[in-house]
Amino acid sequence: MQKVGAEHVLVQGHPAGLFVLFFTEMWERFSYYGMRALLVNFLVSTIAQQGWGWTNSEAMKLYGLYTGMVFLTPLFGGIIADRLTGYKKSIMVGAIIMTLGHIAMALEGFNKSFFLAGLVLIVLGNGLFKPNISSMVGKLYPDKGGKKDAGYTIFYMGINGGAFLGMMLCGYIGEKIGWHYGFGLAGVFMFLGMLQFYFAQPIFGKIGNTPEKQDELTDIAAGQEENPKHIVRDRLLVIAIFMLSSIVFHLAFEQAGGSMTIFAKNYTQRVLSGEVAVLFKWLDAALTVLPIVVITGVLFVLAKKIIRKYPVIILFSSISFVIIWSLCLWKVYREYYGMNSEVTVSWFPMLNSFFIITLATSFSKIWEKVWNPSGPIKFAMGLTLVGVGFAALSIGSSEIPTGAKTASVSMIWLVLAYFFHTVGELCIGPVGLSYVSKLSPKKFLGLLFGFWFCANAIANFIGGFIGSYIDKITESHSMSYFFAVFTVIPMVAAVFLILGNKKIKKMMHGID
Repeated sequence: MQKVGAEHVLVQGHPAGLFVLFFTEMWERFSYYGMRALLVNFLVSTIAQQGWGWTNSEAMKLYGLYTGMVFLTPLFGGIIADRLTGYKKSIMVGAIIMTLGHIAMALEGFNKSFFLAGLVLIVLGNGLFKPNISSMVGKLYPDKGGKKDAGYTIFYMGINGGAFLGMMLCGYIGEKIGWHYGFGLAGVFMFLGMLQFYFAQPIFGKIGNTPEKQDELTDIAAGQEENPKHIVRDRLLVIAIFMLSSIVFHLAFEQAGGSMTIFAKNYTQRVLSGEVAVLFKWLDAALTVLPIVVITGVLFVLAKKIIRKYPVIILFSSISFVIIWSLCLWKVYREYYGMNSEVTVSWFPMLNSFFIITLATSFSKIWEKVWNPSGPIKFAMGLTLVGVGFAALSIGSSEIPTGAKTASVSMIWLVLAYFFHTVGELCIGPVGLSYVSKLSPKKFLGLLFGFWFCANAIANFIGGFIGSYIDKITESHSMSYFFAVFTVIPMVAAVFLILGNKKIKKMMHGID
């Protein structure tokens, strides 16, 4: 940290800059996942419900196109940052464009063109933002040892903290109050995250500067850049293998915003009564408050370390948390004393982020201190677990008649699916980011992060395409058959990774 002029204060054994990026990414993910939680639900809701009245197939195709483009544009954002702007400027410009996109979506009630323009702006802004903030995390750590994996796992907790809060609040307000209010709230926190990062840039020193200024760091990274060509080639092949594994994982995992949303809306018993309704209200209140307590604790620990030197960063973070706490307490009060006992559709995908927040720190400590298996084994574990999650949905939906348009399946199957998906994600998401950072030639780091997110784009295109056939598959086979497809594919991929573990480890040439 001292060599690159960055702040070398440690927070819980990690650079303070990690936690600044943690909160910046948290608010960006709040905006993205908050909007995503509403997207399909809004599109398929009837005109009388202020939606657009699209069919499931139409909504899933737009969802797949949109989420695919969100992960495709980082390829170009990484190139732009590597060659022209540097990470810092790309993150700032991307945040501004995304803020404008969310504002446009909030105006969807005036004209449908605003909604579509907002989607385009979010796609473009995300392309500049997403790969480069992940690249900056990698620059804070050495490549060898488990510290970088642990750092990315903590960073991943920030991603999912934002996703949790966004899905919970934007989803709730969008469904209960009005769609445009949910879309607008996403933009507020994107703007606050942008301001926080703007004032935090001195913490990173030369990290993330323009490519010309980054050349000053050549001497520091020289030892990492002088690898023989065959080592560079082998490591790039390993990244490609992990990318293919990530595609298989995410084409199943990303059903959360598509077919699993449709399953929650039309096939899950969400209306509760009696003691069950009261119990759920207490559970929902705990789920609402507990993660915010955890994330507020992270802010408090960071504030103790840097508030004297960087008070403006803590000021904007504190403003964000005051708003969040106010909205969450309002939601808890409104739901507890309200007569309506219907669980919102957006409540279920929120579980993924809740489990991430509560489990991420444990996984970070496991990788760092207890058990740190090889990358291929971690990926195989993740693929197996996402398959187990869909197996639960397949079992739970086995009683739904072929061709049924509605049903009342117990909520427990969706809860189990999200739990297994989350544990699987912790074995792939942060680990994948870490290995891209460790295995990539440093001068092409942003580009290779762009390729990594491009794999997610391919997964979303494929997943959205398959998901668009949910009605046809359930009519000709069954809902259970539909989910069984997403059970088998990841598990087969996991077997191949386990069989190739030793060969892949050898190709990593000492990177663990």
